[in-house]
Amino acid sequence: MPLSHIKRRLGALEIENQANLQTVHHVKADDEVIPDTFDAREKWPNSTAAAMSDRICISSNGTDQTLVSDEDLMSCCSECGNGCNGGYPLQAWRYWRRTGIVTGGPYNSTTGCKAYSLPPCEHYGTTGGLPQCPSEGYYTPDCVGSCDKGYTLSYNDSKTYAAQAYTIIGNVEQIQLEILRNGPVAAIFTMNSDFLNYKSGVYQDISLDYFGTHAVRVIGWGEENNVPFWLITNSWNEDWGDKGTFKIRRGTNECRIENQVSAGLPRL
Repeated sequence: MPLSHIKRRLGALEIENQANLQTVHHVKADDEVIPDTFDAREKWPNSTAAAMSDRICISSNGTDQTLVSDEDLMSCCSECGNGCNGGYPLQAWRYWRRTGIVTGGPYNSTTGCKAYSLPPCEHYGTTGGLPQCPSEGYYTPDCVGSCDKGYTLSYNDSKTYAAQAYTIIGNVEQIQLEILRNGPVAAIFTMNSDFLNYKSGVYQDISLDYFGTHAVRVIGWGEENNVPFWLITNSWNEDWGDKGTFKIRRGTNECRIENQVSAGLPRL
């Protein structure tokens, strides 16, 4: 696959837009303990694959499992970036707070206002049961201000909103406290070519072959063979990497993973 086609599938643009978000600073209580290992999927098993939907579920103690529409954000937020060609996570959180994003589930679902319209496909030579992605990728769907046919609520009545949108200072303890208290966070890292072949273990860049920037979701941390790591979910389906997840070295700002972490709290 041509490198230009691979780069088109990265989740973040080269330079993040300044969204004028506040930066939170958590004060650790004297009796507060940060565990050596943590996996948000174990603490909050009902949370979902996207950080915004995670936080609705977590903030409501599991009573509200609304899914936020990926497609509505991708196709309707003009300041968030270039749709399928990558975007700015900080602007996405800001858009959720200011404009709102409707509900919506995965491809072929009927659980929300606007389901994802692009069928899942295989990424980067993975060999699951999905068809191969188009060589040039998918094109961004048009922004449609209405819900899918058959959905009972109106588009405006289906919107979810953030009460807060913010960044987290690039400090390991601050990022850990944010995840422990409020759930998974979004992060951007500089991706190099060797990352495409990741299968398992703690990723440490050795190629120095810069490829682009990618947006991911940090869900926890741990240590493997005396190397501390962040536990992260990717967006390239579960047959990529370690069932769709990967580990990257923690505490050294590997590939700038700790530089630009962002999150928000939902308006319930």
